[in-house]
Parts: sequence; structure tokens; C-alpha cells
Amino acid sequence: MAHTMAFSIPPTTRTTSSAFPMPSPPTGDLRFRAPQPLNESWSGLRNATEYSPQCFGYGSDTWVLGNYVSEDCLTINVVRPHGVGTNDTKLPVALWIHGGGLTNGGSSDPRYNLSRIVDQSVKMGKPMIAASMNYRLHAWGFLFSEELRAAGAGNLGFRDQHLAIQWVRDNIAGFGGDPQQVTIWGESAGARSVGAQLLAYGGRDEGLFRAAIMQSGTGYETDFGEVDVPGQTWQQYYDTLVSKTNCAGAADTLQCLREVPTWDLSNILNSTTSPSFTSPTVDGDFIQGPRWQLVRDGKFVHVPLIIGTNFDEGTAFGQKGINTTAQWEAYLRSGGANDQTVAELSALYPDDPAAGIPATLEGRPEGELASYGAMWKRVAAFAGDRGYQAPRRVWAEVWAAAGLPTYTYAFNVLSTGIAPVAGSTHFQEVAYVFDNTAGLGYETPVSVNPFGGKPAPYFELADLMSRMWVSFVTTLDPNHHETEGHADVAWPAYQLEEARNIAFDANVTTLAYVQEDDFRKEQFDYFKKKLWT
Repeated sequence: MAHTMAFSIPPTTRTTSSAFPMPSPPTGDLRFRAPQPLNESWSGLRNATEYSPQCFGYGSDTWVLGNYVSEDCLTINVVRPHGVGTNDTKLPVALWIHGGGLTNGGSSDPRYNLSRIVDQSVKMGKPMIAASMNYRLHAWGFLFSEELRAAGAGNLGFRDQHLAIQWVRDNIAGFGGDPQQVTIWGESAGARSVGAQLLAYGGRDEGLFRAAIMQSGTGYETDFGEVDVPGQTWQQYYDTLVSKTNCAGAADTLQCLREVPTWDLSNILNSTTSPSFTSPTVDGDFIQGPRWQLVRDGKFVHVPLIIGTNFDEGTAFGQKGINTTAQWEAYLRSGGANDQTVAELSALYPDDPAAGIPATLEGRPEGELASYGAMWKRVAAFAGDRGYQAPRRVWAEVWAAAGLPTYTYAFNVLSTGIAPVAGSTHFQEVAYVFDNTAGLGYETPVSVNPFGGKPAPYFELADLMSRMWVSFVTTLDPNHHETEGHADVAWPAYQLEEARNIAFDANVTTLAYVQEDDFRKEQFDYFKKKLWT
């Protein structure tokens, strides 16, 4: 029996327990292996008042927190309403999977502090428990090669997440949670991770969760695959690592990699160019085929879903500095498009700033913004549609066609610190969903408080959105939010015959409005036919 030391921070209404180990630490001989369930227990008190180190990662989400990393990082954190006992009515559970491109970040990031949304649930009279996890990142969690395939060690980071969800099922009742009322929830790479769990093992339903939330991400494949594109394969990357670690002469190169000292391997990974970790790897086991095929064929766990995007996702991913038609066409070819596809895409996405994004930028970038390129709004529209907007619509259509409760949203807010040239870009909804109006974790060298200097409607929108998310976790319907002053805001379920989104916008009196999900229909239909049919 595990006993924990917990703490609460006035004036809040929750108890936090952190850094529970899930599997045996993936160190030594367990490096580059599927996670192994923890085979030991403890008695007495265990200090659960601090987060564990993050998993090794490389990027700003990791270094702004001091690069506090370790291989022994696979832990889970639980936040519950204060005073909830194991004999009380079991509470619904929201299980957060952090983003960061599958290459950096962690559950200890203050921006993902679950206390505010748990407090919100208590104020609503719909108390819930929230949990978050770490999982292996970068090559530690997503390296792939024939050697790893043979060892059953593909997509280790997703397997870590799967074990964390199993841990919640097996242990959350001890915190007052209901293992039958778990919602998995993530943003960006976290949303792609939620998608991976929905599709795991060909959509095998193990009863691990009853609902899902996907914010800005599906993991759909987006390369046209019509022409060869320069770049290394996963096998080439693996072979490079083997060479750099002096493992090339080993009889078992994978075992040799397991024996490389941790920081030596980390330094090599951090200085070696890798393939894109955003491209899903089909390992034939955990992920058994291309995502779009699995979704199309109904090979997913059939549960209610919230899925959405921000208006200007493409400004975070479009290539800057495109000024000429030749550069535009070269950009399209870098995504595997042949001449015919380049011509078709050029017609669908004309060089007309009025047809592009973001709407917050008038005309073309000029002056100090000229480095974005004259065709910036064209590029951003294409990048956002291909990577986020069109996949969101296709995913929602399949869910609705399966008769599953589906709710889709679009987020249109220009937060403090975000320039008009970026608009309502990637990640900006997170602070609102977490009700993080104090901007906890945002005052860093790379960001500022998104609510800094904003008027009341921005704070009210955070209240509305966080309450809608709580309502969905606790009732499977976001409409039981009872937001003061905005209780009549209704979020319609997505229907094939009446496809509608809710649009969140702090600049409208109602904070949200319903819109038909038919924008850029011709372009989205093109991607669906070209990439996902």
C-alpha cells in the first residue's frame, strides 16, 4: 500500500501528489525497450511533493526549466479536490499528455499546472481529478530502425503513455477517481499522442478511457510522396548514431547503444540531425498502419471527442522568406509534390493576401516584417490547412459518421505577446483551457503572460472554455458549463448533415459563436482525396 505526502496551496481547493513511478526506470538494459511495469512496491510514506525530472529532450520547453532531465523520468502526477477520500463517490479523471513536438517538454511545465482546472471543477459542482505524465522523447522514445522493429521497440514514447493510462486505470481509485470515467487529453504532439492511443493496436479497446480531447493535432500523414525529397531515413539516422557511439563493430548494435553512458548519448543526440519526429512511424504493432487508413477503416477506440484548431495554425509551421513563384513551387516540392500537384495547389492557394492568413496582418509583410516573405499569408494558409485544419475536419467527419458524440472548435484570439503577423497561432488556446489567467509559466525568455494587459472578456473566455472542458470530462457534453453571464452559450454536436464548429473569440460579446464548418471546402476536399483516401 502506498502512502503519500501531499500538499495544498491556499486559497485553492485541491491536493497534489507528484512523481509516482509507473514502469521500472528505462535505464541501463531497459533503455530502448518497451516500458516494463514496476515490479516493486513500498510501505510507509513516500515523498510526492515534487515533480520528477523531465525526460531527456531538446528544445525551449526543456531548457527554460533548467534542463532538469533524467532517464529515470517516467512518472505520473495526480491533482484532486481537497478532502476527497477513497470511500467517497468516485470522480471523473482528465489525463493530460503534454506537447512539444515529441522532442521536448514535460508534465512539470508550470503552464500545464492542473490545479486551476481542478479548482474550476469544484466551483462548478462537478469535481474531477486531473493527472499528467512524462514519456520518453526524441530518440530516447521515438528512434526507429529494423533493429528496433525486431526488438518490438518502436514508438516507445507512445507505449510509455499507454502504460500511464493503464496505471491510472489500476490506481486512480486510490485517489478517489473512477477508472471507468477517464478522458485522455492533449495539445499539439499531445493531441497526436491522444490520436496514437485511439489507434493503438489497430484500435483495440481495452477500456482504458471513455473520451478524448485533441487540441491542434491528429498526426495525419502530410507528405505527398510523389517525388523524392532529400533527407535521411530512420535507418540512416540509427546507423549514424551507431557510428558516433562507436557501436558499429558490435555484434548487437542496439544492445551497445543501451550501454553508452547517458550524457554521452545525450550529447550525440543533441548534435546529430534527425528525421522529423512529427512523421508517424508505422511499427506494425503499436501503430499498425498509416493513421488516415486506420481512421478511415474504423480501427479506433470509439469514444466521444472534442477536437479543434486555432485559426492561424499555419503561422507556426509555414516556411518564411518565400517571395517568388519559384520559391513557392520549391516549397511545395519539398513536401513531395510533383509538377501537377504544384500547379493544382497554386490554383487552390493563389498569391492573394486577402485569401490567406492571418487576418490580423493586412496585406503583405513589409518593413521589419519583410523577412517573412511576400507570400507569407499564402504559405501560412497552405501549411495550416494541410497539417491541421483539413485533418481536423476529416477526423471529425469520421467520428460523426460512426455515431459518436463529436464537438469541434476554432480558437480566434490574439494573445498578449503574439504579433499580428502570427495571429491566433499554435498553442495559444492552452492558457484559456487551463484557466491560467495568471500566466503561470509564461514569463520566460521566450514568452510573456498571454493575459497581460488584456480586458475582462479575455478572462471571461478562459472561464468559459475551462468550464466547457470540465463539463465534457464530467458529463461527456461541454454544454453543462453554467458560466456566469454566458450560460446560454451552446456548443452543437458535429453532424455530417449539419457540420458546425464553435468559434471562441474574446472580441465578440458572447465570447463564442457557431459557424458552419465549410470554409475552404475545395482545398480541404483536395487534401482528403490526395492524401487520405
